Amino acid sequence: MEPKLIDHLFRHHYGKMVSVLVRIFGLAHLETIEDAIQDTFIKASTSWKNNPPEHPEAWLTKAAKNRVLDVFRKLKAEHKRIPDITSGTEAIAIQELFLDNEIEDSQLRMIFTACHPQLNPKDRISFALKTVSGFSSKEIAAALLTKEETIKKRLSRARVSIQKGNISFEIPQGKALSERLNSAMEVLYLIFNEGFHSTKKEMLVRKELCAEAMRLCKMLLTHKSTQTPKIYALFALMCFHAARIESKTNHQNELLDLRDQDRSLWHFPLIKLGNTAMHKAVEDTSFSSYHYEAAIAAEHLKAATFEKTNWKTILKWYECLYELNPTPIHILNMAVVQLQDGRFRESYQLLQQLDPETLGQRTYLYHATLSDYYLTQKEYPNAITHIDIALRLVTNKQEKNYLEKKRISLIL
Repeated sequence: MEPKLIDHLFRHHYGKMVSVLVRIFGLAHLETIEDAIQDTFIKASTSWKNNPPEHPEAWLTKAAKNRVLDVFRKLKAEHKRIPDITSGTEAIAIQELFLDNEIEDSQLRMIFTACHPQLNPKDRISFALKTVSGFSSKEIAAALLTKEETIKKRLSRARVSIQKGNISFEIPQGKALSERLNSAMEVLYLIFNEGFHSTKKEMLVRKELCAEAMRLCKMLLTHKSTQTPKIYALFALMCFHAARIESKTNHQNELLDLRDQDRSLWHFPLIKLGNTAMHKAVEDTSFSSYHYEAAIAAEHLKAATFEKTNWKTILKWYECLYELNPTPIHILNMAVVQLQDGRFRESYQLLQQLDPETLGQRTYLYHATLSDYYLTQKEYPNAITHIDIALRLVTNKQEKNYLEKKRISLIL
């Protein structure tokens, strides 16, 4: 069986298994549970090479149930206080926890546990990415633009905080729910972004991460207590971006910018789903950053051609977004919009406001944009200088190839 399929199954089942087993044994045994599930997937990756199961998901579910008993025996041997699940009504209850609706309930509990206010905000995001979606420490470090050792410390600190704080494995109510919901949305947003614009060197798009973020977001929308306009806006944003995934690269797996993308490949059912979500998102007049980002994505989808893009409306939404959340990346995006709209001086003034270093791993985008500006001014030496800087800084292989082609066009 291909490693990609195992990776896909891992993404979709790791969080489910962790959540159900934690619901059975409690958060105190989280580390033991994670180790047990890791073992299950290691076993799958080796045994499936020569003898893949006919129904991989069913195999994993059965393996998870068996791991329940393995964990039970391990904890019993350590004289821990745990429920007797080997017979009677407890055994029946365990079987029921593997039903789809109960798995979903367990995952919601895990999402809100990860977003508990007793946890450090940075620890919450790392912990959720690990326990809900099965990210490795290395992948979390890439998604959060930090070192792997830092992530390992955050995960360890989160586990300690959960045990010391005696945190309950439950879905909160009232004010506590709305507070934790914001943290949950931030996590889902990060998961989707790592899929849509991957920080991995060899991969530009990781569809399985986009799908996982959308699945978890949709799961929040199935519960009345979490059906908020902000969640609908986040889901709309994901739908709008996901609709364009197939057009981001060509048949040679080369990156295409928005101008050159084949718009006939945009997935209309996802656009329609996003529009439906957006209608629900604007039922109240309090708009979030997700509302504005979704509005920007929608404007791109509305344009029949690149030339018909309404850059003025897009700029307006970026200005609203910056007012709400003043970050360097929004200034850069506004500069790009001004450049596309032919307002070169305004674009350059925005670029001059930026310290490129504040963009972190996206610093190369600043220099690529500045190169584009100099190209509009026919200042070719400056354009080449900055595209060379961008090429030194970019890490993704497909983006590097894209920039190299642009550089060749500058010197021809």
